[in-house]
Amino acid sequence: MDPKIQMTYVDDEKYDVKNQTGNNVTIDMYDSEKKENLSPVELILAALTSCAAVEIVSMIKKRRRDFKNIKAESTGKRAENAPRYFKSIDIKYYIYSSDLKEEEAERFISLSLTKYCSVGSTIRNDTTIKHSFEIVRN
Repeated sequence: MDPKIQMTYVDDEKYDVKNQTGNNVTIDMYDSEKKENLSPVELILAALTSCAAVEIVSMIKKRRRDFKNIKAESTGKRAENAPRYFKSIDIKYYIYSSDLKEEEAERFISLSLTKYCSVGSTIRNDTTIKHSFEIVRN
């Protein structure tokens, strides 16, 4: 089934969005002092970061590696003029695992961002997506 959403106006800078199964998200573009929800641009970062994380976790588990948690921090640099697309995106993953090898983490993250994550494939070809990671042993 192809994705489908319904968007409803709340006010000039706030919208509610619902998917086909009834899940909701509120999006706003308020200034930081009034901010209540993620903006559309922040949602793109969140979508890319979490889409790749799903694939990373799947690959870790398929390799039967210990997996406890994954976290990430993402930042984006945008073009100065409209449309203010992402010129670059940097994602740092924190993978909690007792036996994941550095080479495996690098390969899994790279494949996730470049091959398996549909959000990554949707981002402009001239946007540079860089990643780094830290394996947290505990």
